Amino acid sequence: MIIVELKKTTELKMQKSVEALRHDLAKVRTGRAHTGLLDHVMVDYYGSMMPINQVANVTLLDARTIGVQPWEKGMGPKLEKAIRDSDLGLNPAAQGDVLRVPMPLLTEERRRDLTKVVRHEGENAKVAVRNLRRDAIAHLKDALKKHEIPEDDERRAQDDVQKLTDKYVAEIDKLLAEKEKDLMAV
Repeated sequence: MIIVELKKTTELKMQKSVEALRHDLAKVRTGRAHTGLLDHVMVDYYGSMMPINQVANVTLLDARTIGVQPWEKGMGPKLEKAIRDSDLGLNPAAQGDVLRVPMPLLTEERRRDLTKVVRHEGENAKVAVRNLRRDAIAHLKDALKKHEIPEDDERRAQDDVQKLTDKYVAEIDKLLAEKEKDLMAV
């Protein structure tokens, strides 16, 4: 029972690590506009910091432009400042009530820099998965010392945890390859 529960929780945590990587990779832009790009940009809303999508309607105006329409009249300049100050390198332009956020073309050098960022994020995800493997194996050895599980079961469970690790590292590699291909496509 201990082994089944341990494998299940380890797999869930590994899935969460891969999902976190998927979420981080979505923030790295590829020259095309998508509304999720502004999700982590925070704006000052009456003294508290809020995500843009909670104070404005974020839509796609076309393939290379995001539209941000604040729900309150006075929020336009604050939204514009928040987007401009973010680490995304975007320059919004006010057009009446709507902020137009054009996506600049990526240069070859910027694409290579973004590829390095993507690889770094991937390596962090792999480290997280390996740390989960290490923790699971430590729990198995601890259970073996306490004579809660037999040695054969502990060995089999270690092999299963290693297979899980290999599976999720391969999934991370696949995500990275897709994102790098996407970044380098002109």
